Amino acid sequence: MRVIFSGGGTGGHIYPIMALIERLKERKLVTNDEILFVGTDRGLESKIVPAAGVPFRTLKIKGFDRKHPLKNFETIELFIKATKEAKQIIKDFKPDVVVGTGGYVSGAIVYEAAKMHVPTIIHESNSVVGLANKFLAHYVDKICYTFDDAAKQFSEKKKLVKTGNPRSQQVLGLNKENVDIAKKWDLNPNMPTVLIFGGSRGALAINQIVEKSLPELETKPYQVIWATGQLYYGDVKKKLAGKKISSNVKIVPYIDNMPGLLPQMTCVVARSGATSLAEFTALGVPVILIPSPNVTHNHQMKNAMDMEKAGAALVIAEDDLNPNNFVSSIDHILLDTNYAKQMSEASKRLGVPDASDQVISVMEGLIKNK
Repeated sequence: MRVIFSGGGTGGHIYPIMALIERLKERKLVTNDEILFVGTDRGLESKIVPAAGVPFRTLKIKGFDRKHPLKNFETIELFIKATKEAKQIIKDFKPDVVVGTGGYVSGAIVYEAAKMHVPTIIHESNSVVGLANKFLAHYVDKICYTFDDAAKQFSEKKKLVKTGNPRSQQVLGLNKENVDIAKKWDLNPNMPTVLIFGGSRGALAINQIVEKSLPELETKPYQVIWATGQLYYGDVKKKLAGKKISSNVKIVPYIDNMPGLLPQMTCVVARSGATSLAEFTALGVPVILIPSPNVTHNHQMKNAMDMEKAGAALVIAEDDLNPNNFVSSIDHILLDTNYAKQMSEASKRLGVPDASDQVISVMEGLIKNK
Protein backbone atom coordinates (compact mmCIF):
# COMPACT_ATOMS: atom_id res chain seq x y z
CA MET A 1 0.00 0.00 0.00
CA ARG A 2 1.37 3.44 -0.96
CA VAL A 3 -0.14 6.34 1.00
CA ILE A 4 0.15 10.12 0.96
CA PHE A 5 -0.96 11.79 4.18
CA SER A 6 -1.53 15.51 4.53
CA GLY A 7 -2.45 17.77 7.42
CA GLY A 8 -0.88 20.81 8.94
CA GLY A 9 -0.64 23.65 11.36
CA THR A 10 -1.78 22.10 14.63
CA GLY A 11 -1.29 18.88 16.55
CA GLY A 12 -4.94 17.98 15.97
CA HIS A 13 -4.18 17.59 12.26
CA ILE A 14 -0.81 15.88 12.71
CA TYR A 15 -1.13 13.35 15.55
CA PRO A 16 -3.95 11.31 13.96
CA ILE A 17 -1.71 10.81 10.92
CA MET A 18 1.28 9.81 13.04
CA ALA A 19 -0.94 7.30 14.85
CA LEU A 20 -2.13 5.86 11.53
CA ILE A 21 1.42 5.57 10.21
CA GLU A 22 2.50 3.76 13.37
CA ARG A 23 -0.39 1.30 13.11
CA LEU A 24 0.15 0.68 9.38
CA LYS A 25 3.77 -0.19 10.13
CA GLU A 26 2.79 -2.40 13.08
CA ARG A 27 0.50 -4.37 10.79
CA LYS A 28 3.23 -4.49 8.12
CA LEU A 29 0.90 -2.87 5.59
CA VAL A 30 3.52 -0.26 4.61
CA THR A 31 7.25 0.28 4.71
CA ASN A 32 8.67 3.72 5.42
CA ASP A 33 9.32 4.19 1.68
CA GLU A 34 5.63 3.65 0.93
CA ILE A 35 4.40 6.64 2.96
CA LEU A 36 4.74 10.36 2.38
CA PHE A 37 3.59 13.22 4.60
CA VAL A 38 2.88 16.47 2.76
CA GLY A 39 2.78 19.55 5.00
CA THR A 40 4.14 23.09 5.21
CA ASP A 41 7.53 24.32 6.34
CA ARG A 42 5.95 26.63 8.94
CA GLY A 43 3.56 24.34 10.80
CA LEU A 44 4.19 22.01 13.71
CA GLU A 45 4.44 19.14 11.22
CA SER A 46 7.79 20.47 9.93
CA LYS A 47 9.34 19.50 13.29
CA ILE A 48 7.30 16.45 14.35
CA VAL A 49 7.27 14.49 11.09
CA PRO A 50 10.98 14.58 10.11
CA ALA A 51 11.92 13.90 13.76
CA ALA A 52 9.90 10.67 13.54
CA GLY A 53 11.82 9.63 10.42
CA VAL A 54 8.74 9.87 8.19
CA PRO A 55 9.36 11.02 4.56
CA PHE A 56 8.24 14.66 4.35
CA ARG A 57 7.52 17.12 1.52
CA THR A 58 6.26 20.69 1.77
CA LEU A 59 3.91 22.93 -0.17
CA LYS A 60 3.91 26.71 0.17
CA ILE A 61 0.37 27.65 1.12
CA LYS A 62 -1.46 29.77 3.68
CA GLY A 63 -4.95 30.27 5.04
CA PHE A 64 -7.44 33.00 4.28
CA ASP A 65 -7.11 36.27 6.19
CA ARG A 66 -10.63 37.09 7.38
CA LYS A 67 -9.61 40.53 8.71
CA HIS A 68 -7.78 41.69 5.55
CA PRO A 69 -9.67 40.31 2.51
CA LEU A 70 -7.34 42.01 -0.01
CA LYS A 71 -4.49 39.81 1.16
CA ASN A 72 -6.45 36.77 0.00
CA PHE A 73 -5.49 37.32 -3.64
CA GLU A 74 -2.03 36.07 -2.69
CA THR A 75 -3.64 33.14 -0.83
CA ILE A 76 -5.55 32.11 -3.97
CA GLU A 77 -2.39 32.41 -6.10
CA LEU A 78 -0.48 30.24 -3.63
CA PHE A 79 -3.27 27.63 -3.63
CA ILE A 80 -3.26 27.39 -7.44
CA LYS A 81 0.53 27.03 -7.44
CA ALA A 82 0.34 24.47 -4.62
CA THR A 83 -2.14 22.31 -6.55
CA LYS A 84 0.28 22.19 -9.49
CA GLU A 85 3.08 21.09 -7.18
CA ALA A 86 0.70 18.60 -5.52
CA LYS A 87 -0.13 17.10 -8.91
CA GLN A 88 3.56 16.47 -9.57
CA ILE A 89 4.06 14.94 -6.11
CA ILE A 90 1.15 12.56 -6.75
CA LYS A 91 2.46 11.64 -10.21
CA ASP A 92 5.92 10.91 -8.81
CA PHE A 93 4.80 9.00 -5.70
CA LYS A 94 1.90 7.06 -7.28
CA PRO A 95 -0.19 6.62 -4.10
CA ASP A 96 -2.93 4.00 -3.76
CA VAL A 97 -4.82 6.35 -1.43
CA VAL A 98 -4.50 9.93 -0.13
CA VAL A 99 -5.64 10.86 3.39
CA GLY A 100 -6.12 14.43 4.67
CA THR A 101 -6.83 15.54 8.23
CA GLY A 102 -7.31 19.29 7.80
CA GLY A 103 -5.25 22.42 7.36
CA TYR A 104 -4.93 24.32 4.09
CA VAL A 105 -2.09 22.13 2.82
CA SER A 106 -4.38 19.09 2.85
CA GLY A 107 -6.83 21.06 0.72
CA ALA A 108 -4.33 21.26 -2.14
CA ILE A 109 -3.05 17.67 -2.10
CA VAL A 110 -6.39 15.91 -1.48
CA TYR A 111 -8.23 18.07 -4.03
CA GLU A 112 -5.65 17.31 -6.70
CA ALA A 113 -5.68 13.58 -5.85
CA ALA A 114 -9.47 13.48 -6.21
CA LYS A 115 -9.24 15.19 -9.61
CA MET A 116 -6.69 12.55 -10.66
CA HIS A 117 -9.10 9.76 -9.56
CA VAL A 118 -6.85 8.59 -6.73
CA PRO A 119 -8.96 7.24 -3.80
CA THR A 120 -9.27 9.97 -1.16
CA ILE A 121 -10.29 10.22 2.50
CA ILE A 122 -10.60 13.12 4.92
CA HIS A 123 -10.66 12.70 8.69
CA GLU A 124 -12.33 15.28 10.97
CA SER A 125 -11.22 15.14 14.62
CA ASN A 126 -13.23 18.07 15.98
CA SER A 127 -16.91 18.80 16.59
CA VAL A 128 -16.69 21.80 14.26
CA VAL A 129 -15.62 20.94 10.72
CA GLY A 130 -12.61 22.91 9.49
CA LEU A 131 -12.64 24.94 6.27
CA ALA A 132 -10.32 22.57 4.38
CA ASN A 133 -12.48 19.55 5.18
CA LYS A 134 -15.68 21.44 4.32
CA PHE A 135 -14.18 22.27 0.94
CA LEU A 136 -12.89 18.74 0.32
CA ALA A 137 -16.04 16.87 1.40
CA HIS A 138 -17.62 17.26 -2.04
CA TYR A 139 -14.61 15.75 -3.83
CA VAL A 140 -13.40 12.89 -1.62
CA ASP A 141 -14.56 9.28 -1.56
CA LYS A 142 -14.95 8.89 2.22
CA ILE A 143 -15.30 11.16 5.26
CA CYS A 144 -14.13 9.72 8.58
CA TYR A 145 -15.15 11.54 11.76
CA THR A 146 -15.00 11.44 15.55
CA PHE A 147 -17.89 13.55 16.89
CA ASP A 148 -21.53 13.09 15.84
CA ASP A 149 -21.98 16.87 15.65
CA ALA A 150 -19.32 16.99 12.94
CA ALA A 151 -21.26 14.46 10.86
CA LYS A 152 -24.30 16.75 10.91
CA GLN A 153 -22.27 19.48 9.17
CA PHE A 154 -21.55 17.35 6.10
CA SER A 155 -24.23 17.09 3.40
CA GLU A 156 -22.48 14.08 1.80
CA LYS A 157 -24.12 11.55 4.16
CA LYS A 158 -23.29 8.43 2.11
CA LYS A 159 -19.58 9.13 2.45
CA LEU A 160 -19.59 9.29 6.26
CA VAL A 161 -17.86 6.68 8.42
CA LYS A 162 -17.57 7.08 12.20
CA THR A 163 -14.08 5.87 13.09
CA GLY A 164 -13.02 7.88 16.12
CA ASN A 165 -9.62 9.53 16.42
CA PRO A 166 -6.63 7.27 15.62
CA ARG A 167 -4.77 8.74 18.59
CA SER A 168 -7.18 6.75 20.84
CA GLN A 169 -5.79 3.43 19.69
CA GLN A 170 -2.22 4.71 19.75
CA VAL A 171 -2.41 5.93 23.35
CA LEU A 172 -3.71 2.53 24.48
CA GLY A 173 -0.76 0.90 22.77
CA LEU A 174 1.65 3.35 24.39
CA ASN A 175 0.23 2.68 27.85
CA LYS A 176 2.63 -0.14 28.65
CA GLU A 177 4.44 1.16 31.71
CA ASN A 178 2.81 3.34 34.33
CA VAL A 179 4.68 6.28 35.80
CA ASP A 180 5.75 5.52 39.37
CA ILE A 181 4.36 8.65 41.05
CA ALA A 182 5.68 7.57 44.46
CA LYS A 183 9.23 7.32 43.17
CA LYS A 184 9.05 10.28 40.77
CA TRP A 185 7.24 12.83 42.93
CA ASP A 186 6.91 11.23 46.38
CA LEU A 187 3.13 10.98 45.99
CA ASN A 188 0.77 8.34 47.38
CA PRO A 189 -0.51 6.13 44.51
CA ASN A 190 -3.58 5.21 46.59
CA MET A 191 -4.72 8.80 47.15
CA PRO A 192 -7.05 10.67 44.73
CA THR A 193 -4.92 12.78 42.36
CA VAL A 194 -5.67 15.50 39.84
CA LEU A 195 -3.39 16.40 36.94
CA ILE A 196 -3.65 20.02 35.78
CA PHE A 197 -2.00 21.02 32.50
CA GLY A 198 -2.47 23.29 29.51
CA GLY A 199 -0.50 21.38 26.90
CA SER A 200 3.25 20.97 26.39
CA ARG A 201 3.79 24.74 26.19
CA GLY A 202 1.27 25.46 28.93
CA ALA A 203 -1.71 27.81 29.19
CA LEU A 204 -1.42 31.14 30.99
CA ALA A 205 -5.05 31.27 32.15
CA ILE A 206 -4.86 27.78 33.66
CA ASN A 207 -1.59 28.56 35.42
CA GLN A 208 -3.04 31.78 36.81
CA ILE A 209 -6.11 30.08 38.26
CA VAL A 210 -4.03 27.30 39.84
CA GLU A 211 -1.76 29.89 41.44
CA LYS A 212 -4.77 31.76 42.88
CA SER A 213 -6.28 28.49 44.11
CA LEU A 214 -3.11 27.07 45.66
CA PRO A 215 -3.87 28.06 49.29
CA GLU A 216 -7.11 26.06 49.15
CA LEU A 217 -5.73 23.16 47.10
CA GLU A 218 -2.97 22.68 49.68
CA THR A 219 -5.58 21.92 52.36
CA LYS A 220 -7.36 19.17 50.39
CA PRO A 221 -7.31 15.41 51.10
CA TYR A 222 -6.09 14.76 47.56
CA GLN A 223 -2.94 15.32 45.50
CA VAL A 224 -2.26 17.84 42.74
CA ILE A 225 0.23 17.50 39.88
CA TRP A 226 0.50 20.91 38.21
CA ALA A 227 2.31 20.80 34.86
CA THR A 228 2.89 24.46 34.01
CA GLY A 229 4.24 23.90 30.51
CA GLN A 230 7.87 24.58 29.66
CA LEU A 231 7.12 28.14 28.56
CA TYR A 232 5.78 29.19 31.97
CA TYR A 233 7.70 26.99 34.40
CA GLY A 234 10.42 29.56 35.15
CA ASP A 235 7.90 32.33 35.83
CA VAL A 236 5.78 30.13 38.09
CA LYS A 237 8.77 29.00 40.14
CA LYS A 238 9.94 32.62 40.46
CA LYS A 239 6.50 33.78 41.68
CA LEU A 240 6.33 31.00 44.25
CA ALA A 241 9.95 31.35 45.40
CA GLY A 242 10.18 31.53 49.18
CA LYS A 243 6.71 30.05 49.67
CA LYS A 244 6.53 26.63 51.28
CA ILE A 245 4.36 24.47 49.03
CA SER A 246 2.41 21.68 50.72
CA SER A 247 3.63 18.13 50.00
CA ASN A 248 0.32 17.25 48.31
CA VAL A 249 1.11 19.66 45.43
CA LYS A 250 3.85 18.95 42.89
CA ILE A 251 4.83 21.55 40.30
CA VAL A 252 6.53 20.25 37.14
CA PRO A 253 7.30 21.79 33.73
CA TYR A 254 5.71 19.05 31.62
CA ILE A 255 4.73 15.36 31.56
CA ASP A 256 7.02 13.27 29.39
CA ASN A 257 4.95 10.05 29.58
CA MET A 258 1.32 11.13 29.47
CA PRO A 259 -0.10 7.67 28.53
CA GLY A 260 1.73 6.18 31.52
CA LEU A 261 0.37 8.80 33.92
CA LEU A 262 -3.25 9.32 32.81
CA PRO A 263 -4.61 5.91 33.94
CA GLN A 264 -3.53 6.70 37.51
CA MET A 265 -5.28 10.07 37.63
CA THR A 266 -8.66 10.40 39.33
CA CYS A 267 -9.27 13.53 37.28
CA VAL A 268 -7.54 15.77 34.73
CA VAL A 269 -7.92 19.52 34.14
CA ALA A 270 -6.98 20.44 30.56
CA ARG A 271 -7.80 22.17 27.29
CA SER A 272 -10.16 20.40 24.89
CA GLY A 273 -8.20 19.85 21.71
CA ALA A 274 -9.14 16.77 19.69
CA THR A 275 -5.93 14.88 20.45
CA SER A 276 -6.24 15.33 24.21
CA LEU A 277 -9.87 14.23 24.17
CA ALA A 278 -8.95 11.11 22.19
CA GLU A 279 -6.46 10.22 24.93
CA PHE A 280 -8.89 10.91 27.78
CA THR A 281 -11.74 8.89 26.27
CA ALA A 282 -9.50 5.97 25.29
CA LEU A 283 -8.42 5.65 28.92
CA GLY A 284 -11.73 6.71 30.52
CA VAL A 285 -10.31 9.60 32.54
CA PRO A 286 -12.81 12.08 34.09
CA VAL A 287 -11.95 15.61 32.95
CA ILE A 288 -12.57 19.25 33.73
CA LEU A 289 -12.21 21.09 30.44
CA ILE A 290 -11.20 24.74 30.07
CA PRO A 291 -11.45 25.28 26.29
CA SER A 292 -8.96 27.58 24.62
CA PRO A 293 -10.77 30.65 23.24
CA ASN A 294 -7.90 31.24 20.79
CA VAL A 295 -8.90 28.66 18.17
CA THR A 296 -10.84 28.85 14.91
CA HIS A 297 -14.64 28.64 15.13
CA ASN A 298 -14.35 28.18 18.92
CA HIS A 299 -14.09 24.43 18.18
CA GLN A 300 -12.56 23.58 21.57
CA MET A 301 -15.70 24.81 23.34
CA LYS A 302 -17.84 22.70 21.01
CA ASN A 303 -15.65 19.64 21.65
CA ALA A 304 -15.94 20.23 25.39
CA MET A 305 -19.72 20.68 25.34
CA ASP A 306 -20.11 17.37 23.49
CA MET A 307 -18.06 15.69 26.23
CA GLU A 308 -20.12 17.34 28.97
CA LYS A 309 -23.39 16.37 27.27
CA ALA A 310 -22.24 12.74 27.35
CA GLY A 311 -21.49 12.96 31.08
CA ALA A 312 -17.72 12.59 30.55
CA ALA A 313 -16.61 16.10 31.49
CA LEU A 314 -17.28 19.30 33.39
CA VAL A 315 -16.70 22.50 31.41
CA ILE A 316 -15.60 25.93 32.64
CA ALA A 317 -15.23 28.75 30.10
CA GLU A 318 -11.94 30.60 30.51
CA ASP A 319 -13.74 33.92 31.11
CA ASP A 320 -15.78 32.32 33.93
CA LEU A 321 -12.80 30.88 35.80
CA ASN A 322 -12.46 31.76 39.46
CA PRO A 323 -10.92 29.92 42.43
CA ASN A 324 -14.36 28.97 43.75
CA ASN A 325 -15.73 27.17 40.66
CA PHE A 326 -12.29 25.78 39.83
CA VAL A 327 -11.69 24.10 43.20
CA SER A 328 -15.32 23.05 43.68
CA SER A 329 -15.27 21.27 40.29
CA ILE A 330 -12.16 19.32 41.31
CA ASP A 331 -13.75 18.53 44.69
CA HIS A 332 -16.90 17.29 42.97
CA ILE A 333 -14.94 14.58 41.13
CA LEU A 334 -12.16 13.73 43.57
CA LEU A 335 -14.30 13.60 46.70
CA ASP A 336 -17.21 11.66 45.19
CA THR A 337 -16.02 8.24 44.04
CA ASN A 338 -19.40 7.28 42.57
CA TYR A 339 -19.50 10.43 40.44
CA ALA A 340 -15.91 9.88 39.28
CA LYS A 341 -16.78 6.30 38.32
CA GLN A 342 -19.84 7.43 36.35
CA MET A 343 -17.73 9.99 34.47
CA SER A 344 -15.06 7.40 33.72
CA GLU A 345 -17.64 4.99 32.29
CA ALA A 346 -19.19 7.78 30.19
CA SER A 347 -15.75 8.74 28.89
CA LYS A 348 -14.93 5.16 27.87
CA ARG A 349 -18.23 4.95 25.98
CA LEU A 350 -17.01 7.84 23.81
CA GLY A 351 -13.61 6.26 23.19
CA VAL A 352 -12.91 4.17 20.11
CA PRO A 353 -10.11 1.76 21.05
CA ASP A 354 -9.63 0.51 17.48
CA ALA A 355 -9.90 3.88 15.70
CA SER A 356 -6.72 3.46 13.64
CA ASP A 357 -7.83 0.04 12.42
CA GLN A 358 -11.22 1.46 11.46
CA VAL A 359 -9.63 4.18 9.32
CA ILE A 360 -7.27 1.61 7.78
CA SER A 361 -10.30 -0.55 6.88
CA VAL A 362 -11.76 2.42 4.99
CA MET A 363 -8.44 2.89 3.18
CA GLU A 364 -8.25 -0.80 2.25
CA GLY A 365 -11.86 -0.80 1.03
CA LEU A 366 -11.22 2.11 -1.34
CA ILE A 367 -8.03 0.55 -2.70
CA LYS A 368 -9.78 -2.79 -3.26
CA ASN A 369 -12.63 -1.16 -5.17
CA LYS A 370 -10.69 1.37 -7.24
